[in-house]
Amino acid sequence: MSTIVEVKNLTKKYLNKQVLDLPSFTIEAGKVVGILGPNGSGKTTFIKILTGLLRQSSGEVLIDNQKVGVYTKSIVSYLPDRNFLYKWMKIEDACKLYKDFFSDFNEIKFNELLDFMKLEPNMKIDTLSKGMHEKLNLALVLSRDAKLYILDEPIAGVDPVARDQIMNAIINNYNENSSMIITTHLVRDMENMLDEVVFLRNGQIVLAGNAENLRAEKGKQIDDIYKEVFSE
Repeated sequence: MSTIVEVKNLTKKYLNKQVLDLPSFTIEAGKVVGILGPNGSGKTTFIKILTGLLRQSSGEVLIDNQKVGVYTKSIVSYLPDRNFLYKWMKIEDACKLYKDFFSDFNEIKFNELLDFMKLEPNMKIDTLSKGMHEKLNLALVLSRDAKLYILDEPIAGVDPVARDQIMNAIINNYNENSSMIITTHLVRDMENMLDEVVFLRNGQIVLAGNAENLRAEKGKQIDDIYKEVFSE
């Protein structure tokens, strides 16, 4: 199995505070990997280093055997944990923006996802609810034919109906030839789609492994293991 992400002794510091201290590990291509931990555990910092939004203090990250840069940004489709579209836009403007920026953007797929999410191209961004924002952002991200999808807290703060639609969109539109990294602290809702899990606390890995093997070893669901790890 080929490797899509390789992490080599990665650290991140802000002044004298170390917020990330990861050992060397790899993520296999074709896997869905959950980066799990409470708020402030270092999940978003790690994601921002992968996407080139932050630079590490030491160590190295390779994506598809390349250092983070122009090439890796062209093969990574990233869903941040906050809205990234201009308020003056309509949904159709967001579509045009993605078509201009990303050569792998699939407009047909995007329109199919809009229909599934019950969103209309002429809707204004500033009139959308939080759940609608999340569904639109996810539709844009999933409509790229990327090698690696990175979703940062895709279901945080949305109502149960929107959450179910988002989950179904991820499951139904995931390409088995690509890979996906999902950060979340809402483990129960997402654990069935995860092949591998990495538990982060205070910027360090406290547990990692194959999700099915961990269930068998611990005799518990990943959500229960999560509660056990972070209640200590």
